[in-house]
Amino acid sequence: MRLELGKIRIRSAAFGNETCIREGKLWIDKEGLVALLKEDPRVREVEVDLAKPGDKTRIIPVKDVIQPRVKVTGKGQGFPGLTTRMETVGDGRTHALENVAVVTTGRIVGFQEGIIDMWGPGAQYTPFSKTINVVVTIEPVEGLKEHQHEECVRLAGLKAGSYIGQAAREIEPDEIQVFELGTITGNAKKYPQLPKVVYIEMLISQGLLHDTYIYGVDSKKILPTLIHPNEILDGAVVSGNCVAACDKITTFQHLNNSVVLDLYKRHGKDLNFLGVILTNENVTLDGKLRACGYATNIAKMLGADGAIISEEGYGNPDTDLMMNCRLLEDAGIKTVLITDECAGRDGSSQSLADCVQQAKAIVTTGNVSALVVLPPAEKIIGRAEAIANLAGGYDGSLAADGRITCELNAIIGSTSEIGYHNVTTKLY
Repeated sequence: MRLELGKIRIRSAAFGNETCIREGKLWIDKEGLVALLKEDPRVREVEVDLAKPGDKTRIIPVKDVIQPRVKVTGKGQGFPGLTTRMETVGDGRTHALENVAVVTTGRIVGFQEGIIDMWGPGAQYTPFSKTINVVVTIEPVEGLKEHQHEECVRLAGLKAGSYIGQAAREIEPDEIQVFELGTITGNAKKYPQLPKVVYIEMLISQGLLHDTYIYGVDSKKILPTLIHPNEILDGAVVSGNCVAACDKITTFQHLNNSVVLDLYKRHGKDLNFLGVILTNENVTLDGKLRACGYATNIAKMLGADGAIISEEGYGNPDTDLMMNCRLLEDAGIKTVLITDECAGRDGSSQSLADCVQQAKAIVTTGNVSALVVLPPAEKIIGRAEAIANLAGGYDGSLAADGRITCELNAIIGSTSEIGYHNVTTKLY
């Protein structure tokens, strides 16, 4: 597969009579976007707003973040299996708007949604304080069940991303990145001396609004599967969960998976990148044994020398992380784990819910329990009182003057376990 990703840098954005890009400025037809999203009979009201870096704006509760994109050549428009008919992706050319994101918000679905502050101390912890955010507030009709509510908002965000992305179809990119991996057997002959490394990406998939979709399939219904990294970078994996905001992998982060991008940079230089194994995180012991054993067998069949494993979430998924580690290490495959920590507000508590002796190389992406104080905002998009129900918030988090005291748990992307974030932890 050969994927060309054309990046179009956006310097500013505003609402206008049509959705287009002129000289680096994105114009958005708000009425057209609202009309499109209201075609879903489950959507009662839609509001569209802009939040720009440096604005004293707070977005809460954030559900998902999506990068506007359009497929220019090759198969797979939109998000196949969800917003468009099923076609595999990863070939051809895709244009992506840089420095822009669609952010969805509205009435809270699950208690694990999050915050984006566009300024101040909160902005330091989320990568989405640096993007021009097209904030889509969705109010569904009354009477929807939680999963119907989540699906309604999720699809609205994906459609909005595709709608805005269409503006990039005829624009000449500022930069074109090429992703081409070659075949596993061909690379083995081409790079016989390089260690063969596979990336195992654990996806939150525990139900209770903890879902991730692969070509529209709920990942808790799959066995671990080998996928070409280009497919991930081109829209095959979509977030559909209300897991803790700090380590929720948004759709934007799937499209720009840091581990995949870093492995591509090193492929053919100091390692041979075999591909990606997508695996799920289970709530039953049998489910964990099945998924971890199956993922290990795929890695063994590929002839992997090493594996990078990233987690999504914490607590119960720590068991899946460690089981994957133990089985791979016992099979002679060296592992590096990427996880955040839940170490208490003072950082002195046990960081992970589970651990094994084989876990000798662990990259930490920060402590989800660290406490932060967010100053009052001049503008709120959403509902500030939602903080009382967010993971990392509590009854009393919101002060009378609008100040919020909460854990990093509540800030979108603050401890991303694929490394798409701003912090880590150092040992002294």
